[in-house]
Amino acid sequence: MTRRSRRLLTTATVGVTTALLLSGCGGGDGDKSDSNGKIAGADTGASASASPSASATAADPERPKISLPSDLSYTFEWPKTGDGVKDAVLADSEQNIKSVDLAIANQDPLDKAYRYYYEGEAAAQIQTYVQAYVKAKARTTGHFRYYDPVVNVSGSDQASLVYCEDQSKAYDLYLKTKKVDKTAVTKNSYVLYSSQLHKNDKGAWAVEKLMSVRGSSKCQP
Repeated sequence: MTRRSRRLLTTATVGVTTALLLSGCGGGDGDKSDSNGKIAGADTGASASASPSASATAADPERPKISLPSDLSYTFEWPKTGDGVKDAVLADSEQNIKSVDLAIANQDPLDKAYRYYYEGEAAAQIQTYVQAYVKAKARTTGHFRYYDPVVNVSGSDQASLVYCEDQSKAYDLYLKTKKVDKTAVTKNSYVLYSSQLHKNDKGAWAVEKLMSVRGSSKCQP
């Protein structure tokens, strides 16, 4: 996954394709999967728009608190579906997105928060992705927008979620120099994600597999 091509590094991903800002935006050919690395992001508590995030996060006292720098913000255009299970999937997906940027902000490839929401193949990919930021001494900044979610539930503990990410106002911030690496907005600023989730023993919808397509025609404005 590569968030944008503003990043200086390109990381190989393990099994899953992710979108990493650190090397993403300029690269990528239309609807081809990109293995540079960015994943969708973390929160500073600044998520705006109609979203179901409040519904599924309070019950488990082990759920990590996600509190990020004030220069990071999110819009989730994910209205409630009216189905309790689907809304829980959407709510936990907001948190898993934000937990990755939290790990990046903490400069910790084994940060507890994302490991609550990602397991197996997806967790290994996130670790690799965060390590790329740590190596570059960089983190994410700016605004991320998520839209057009499609949730499918299978049985009581399996689900899939497809959604779009708008990275046009999201950037890499280099920690030593405080320089923000801004790049031009292109079709590759828009990423299509597909995730497979299961309800784990903590009652959270955890991501097992995650794939992305940078520049997908489905996500263009």
